[in-house]
Amino acid sequence: MVSNAKTPGDNAPTTAVDNGAKATSVWRPIAASRVSRRTVNPIRRIVDNLRVEPNPEKPVISLALGDPTVFGNLSTHDSCLQAVRDELDNHRTHGYAPSTGLESARDAIARKHTTPEAPLSAKDVIIASGCSGAIDLCISAIADEGDNILLPKPGFSLYETLAASKGIECRFYSLLPERSWEADLAQMEALVDERTRAVLVNNPSNPCGSVYSREHLQDILALCERHHLLVIADEIYCDLVFSGQQFYPMATLTSTVPILAVGGLAKKYLVPGWRVGWILIHDRANLLADVRSGLNSLSQMILGANSVIQAALPKILHETPDTFHNATIQQLEKNAKLSAECLANIPGLTVVVPQGAMYMMVGVQTAAFRDLHNDLAFTERLMAEESVFCLPAQCFGYPNYFRIVFTAPEDKLREAYARIGAFVARHRK
Repeated sequence: MVSNAKTPGDNAPTTAVDNGAKATSVWRPIAASRVSRRTVNPIRRIVDNLRVEPNPEKPVISLALGDPTVFGNLSTHDSCLQAVRDELDNHRTHGYAPSTGLESARDAIARKHTTPEAPLSAKDVIIASGCSGAIDLCISAIADEGDNILLPKPGFSLYETLAASKGIECRFYSLLPERSWEADLAQMEALVDERTRAVLVNNPSNPCGSVYSREHLQDILALCERHHLLVIADEIYCDLVFSGQQFYPMATLTSTVPILAVGGLAKKYLVPGWRVGWILIHDRANLLADVRSGLNSLSQMILGANSVIQAALPKILHETPDTFHNATIQQLEKNAKLSAECLANIPGLTVVVPQGAMYMMVGVQTAAFRDLHNDLAFTERLMAEESVFCLPAQCFGYPNYFRIVFTAPEDKLREAYARIGAFVARHRK
């Protein structure tokens, strides 16, 4: 039954319906969801609010984007491209894949990452849309609203975005620049309470370029053992380490602490746009049966990652020559040394020499400058005067540093560092 009678004092016509709801002829603003309102990317929050234009007399050199393909000097191996072409041509992978990934792809990932200390099979692998998608699945599967997880500071900003959007509290443990960005373990332990669900460890690190020793990783695992905490190990930069360093998968250093290790093709194979990542479930104590079920359920939300790239994974992972990876690492290490040498010679800057990945954090000694009172002011003015774009470390929760991505060709890096040197000279006291 519908009545069009107006209530005295109404300013707009309404229609009363049987369920008691009111319809109005006037549209009103539609509210966004709580999840969307809580979703904030710290990098975008800062970068999108920069009110500065580059110097029109100088071409922009961006050292800000963690995409190794930007300048065209680093590209994937031809065999990887051919593996994808083969799958496109055979017309067998144009449909949906299982939500957790093709069996052949999961088996290929397991065979690539299995070790005697941390054995894996296809059932221990879940494929996601990029490593960021894998991290999202892990956080969603292990924590509820009101729980907390421990994140590194400085750290990849997406961790906070993914957790906070779900109402999960982010507690930040400090990384120590004077110790090559090792974690402050005493502070980390002080953050733990009964609602702490996991510790996230990023090794090798974005934004720091650090590579942790076996001993430091074992110390983190001992803390997690004491408090019965799961580890989310972000190992997307696995094996991208420089001379004198060694990468240790965390799962090879424990037989008891459950570990969800995430990785993907993006960085090691130089194809971030292919959007295939994965979760490796290490659970030799059989503690994660419920989490496995949760991950399987959550994977169904996007109906699986890119099926063509998944089908090509056996060839990509097992037939790409080691010479390709070695050449990539050699180029990154050469660029890292060049960057450290150039920037360390600029008064007012402090360099923490990177040990791997493709990033370096540079400290700004604010007391040495007349008018650059923090990292945001430094990077804004640098862009305005010299057209060199770097990310202020406020993006990563760490003030008075800025991040360099050193994947550009040598001539671009030298030009950028010369401009930074000239900029610093103008602003020093």
